[in-house]
Amino acid sequence: MQSLKYLYKIGRGPSSSHTMGPWLAAKKIKAKYPNANKYIITLYNSLALTGVGHLTYSILEETLDPSEVKFESRINYNLHPNTIDFSIYQDNDLIDEIRVKSIGGGEVVFNDEVIETPSIYPHKHFHEIKEYCEQKHISLYEYVKEVEGEEIDNFLMDIWKQMQATIQNGLHKNGVLPGELKVNRRAIDLVHSPDIETDAFKENRLVSAYAFAVNEENASGGIVVTAPTCGASGTLPAVLYYFYKNNNLSDEIIIQALAVAGLIGNIIKHNATISGAVGGCQAEVGSACAMAAAAHSTMGGATIDQIEYAAEIAMEHHLGLTCDPIKGYVQIPCIERNAVAAIRAINASRLSTYLSGTRKISFDMIVQTMYQTGLDMHPKYKETAEAGMAYFYNSNKTN
Repeated sequence: MQSLKYLYKIGRGPSSSHTMGPWLAAKKIKAKYPNANKYIITLYNSLALTGVGHLTYSILEETLDPSEVKFESRINYNLHPNTIDFSIYQDNDLIDEIRVKSIGGGEVVFNDEVIETPSIYPHKHFHEIKEYCEQKHISLYEYVKEVEGEEIDNFLMDIWKQMQATIQNGLHKNGVLPGELKVNRRAIDLVHSPDIETDAFKENRLVSAYAFAVNEENASGGIVVTAPTCGASGTLPAVLYYFYKNNNLSDEIIIQALAVAGLIGNIIKHNATISGAVGGCQAEVGSACAMAAAAHSTMGGATIDQIEYAAEIAMEHHLGLTCDPIKGYVQIPCIERNAVAAIRAINASRLSTYLSGTRKISFDMIVQTMYQTGLDMHPKYKETAEAGMAYFYNSNKTN
């Protein structure tokens, strides 16, 4: 598995696969061909179908400016769901053709190259990590530091600072999100307390407000942290921020929780997928919920078994979740879905405290199940805006 530095990335939303990845690819191509002045870009499959809502077109035009940019769209399900062809010209002469796959989390592959990013973790599955930690009598956080080195704390502190900044930015903005759906920002309303409410209602409301704040920033093309993706960027920060503020937790505890959450995300990424275009929303928000559940358990001083069970519960109850963004915007159902996942993560963690000794399903098994479910899922249910709520909304078949 790769370093957590390849999982947590700071960049522009609304989609790590559809915005951040193409943005990175275009920057590299422009740097390689500084004299190019025309590009014909062909977007395939998921990218073609949701390119407007995910700002794919605008981010590519902006990055390649002042060159002339023309777009074509094609469907070819024999190709990776997030495939881009760049035809690169200098004064109408074709100088190169490059195929790029945006594979999730802001990572891209050029011309079917083998990614050479270093694999630094000696273990690939949770059961291997757990066995190693138990033999050495160390925590999951200590395991991460052993592999990553002491400097990982500084990296995770930067990640934590950006998560807080994104929440604060989102909480202080009102108005309407970009795009034709005209979705109102709602984080600012959620964060204001009513006169009377129970403690449980307050927790749900504030956790939801923080998740909304992040995902509204994401939907606006703002700066977020992939956790593990842009579309699922609100779940983990919401859980961390609520307990940081309300339980007076230290930054050190948050860093530990971020490290363990990242370890869970890394296991999913390495053995399955975190891409909605490959596995549906179970791969994005489901993974984010598992990460947040593990983080919550870590903040509460849970055992490794309890942390595993929390992550397993969180993922298990997202199995089969489709990715059906209305009109391709990362707004409906994405924003609410992150808030629901944040609350579910807390519940999963609390449930694991009582029941971890009775569980039958391992985290590794549920990751394998999620991946197979995603592969079996029809392509139209994976980030295409062609099925589910997106279909009925576009067809005006529901109110």
